[in-house]
Amino acid sequence: MASGLTKSQFTAALSEAWGLSKKEAAEGYEKFVDLVYGEVRGKGELTLPGLGKLVKQNRAARMGRNPATGEAISIPAKTVVKFRLSKAAKEAIL
Repeated sequence: MASGLTKSQFTAALSEAWGLSKKEAAEGYEKFVDLVYGEVRGKGELTLPGLGKLVKQNRAARMGRNPATGEAISIPAKTVVKFRLSKAAKEAIL
């Protein structure tokens, strides 16, 4: 399975594409990540036009099964973050 870009590879590609230093690209990336976290934490969702949408959802409590023993276990409710790919991104990738 292929792995994605590392943070340093990503910021190096950004710095090259935008004509910035690697430090400036890394700072810009960090600010972008902080913005995304803040929006999803506060509003519960963030749309990235042309890419998709991050959505915070509540997952209800449910019963599960321990795969090792087959014993029924209770899985507590929790909040999860999901990413929904936009139609444009699906068409470009697939």
